[in-house]
Amino acid sequence: MSERNCDAVRPAGASAATGIHFYPVGTAGQPWGAAELDQWRASQPRRRRYDQDVVPRIEALAERYEKVVYGRLEYGGESYALLALRDRRFDPGLPNALVTGGVHGYETSGVMGALEFLETRAADYAGKVNLLVAPCVNPWGYERVNRWNHDAIDPNRNFRADGPRECTALIELVRSIPGPFLMHIDLHETTDSDESEFRPAMAARDGDLYEPDLIPDGFYVVDDAENRQPEFQQAIVAAVERVTHIAPPDENDKIIGTPVVAHGVIEYPLRELSLCAAITGARYTSTTEVYPDSAHATPAQCNEAQVTAVCAALDYALTHA
Repeated sequence: MSERNCDAVRPAGASAATGIHFYPVGTAGQPWGAAELDQWRASQPRRRRYDQDVVPRIEALAERYEKVVYGRLEYGGESYALLALRDRRFDPGLPNALVTGGVHGYETSGVMGALEFLETRAADYAGKVNLLVAPCVNPWGYERVNRWNHDAIDPNRNFRADGPRECTALIELVRSIPGPFLMHIDLHETTDSDESEFRPAMAARDGDLYEPDLIPDGFYVVDDAENRQPEFQQAIVAAVERVTHIAPPDENDKIIGTPVVAHGVIEYPLRELSLCAAITGARYTSTTEVYPDSAHATPAQCNEAQVTAVCAALDYALTHA
């Protein structure tokens, strides 16, 4: 979710007392420069293929939905089309809803859940809502199983006018859609690798000390502190609880360092932090956080949890529009 708090298991080499953690790129206490960025990129091999895993499913769905190429990324000789699917006819009399996945490319169920929703459940909402779905916002990160983009930037803190292309292209797509959005749900995961890799990498990149945290075991959601919709969030949590377990608070009644405001719910000021869920200005927004590394959850359950969350969000928003 966010770079600081929605990454949270303690890895080998980390000390809870000192916050010391050796990351193999950079010098302790010094932010990365161009050489360190190049070294980091060289340590990120392609581990799966966007053009094999994601694009063919989008192409198959294009028989039912309009495929939109809303941008293109050019990174180190590699090219990625940014793809979305939308209802072929946007009815001005219906509300708009956005589903996003893969803002952090390594959060697999966000991508697969968005696609599975389109394949299995989206037809249930035909004639009720105008759907726009961007299944994989960060394809370079998807291929490297990384939260960052090619430039070691976390898209989910940078949805603003001067953000990276992954972010600005999605903002432009949303602005091209006529009429306001009623609902936006952004599909994420909190993984063990947040603590073993990505937060140490962030500390090294920024020249900061790494302070270990704990990974919450279970599903939770993030509400907007500036536009609280507690009943909406609880409807999502209640539906997902039938699929997978909900993350309990820690001994300080927090999840990832943030106070728990209700069962499975924390809050962030979405717009202030330039998070993806803020880009539509929708009345109903939620960021899901699935825990795929749990001993009590399978990949299929994680995908199902995301699909269930999308459906619960749509059902609530449409009922209370």
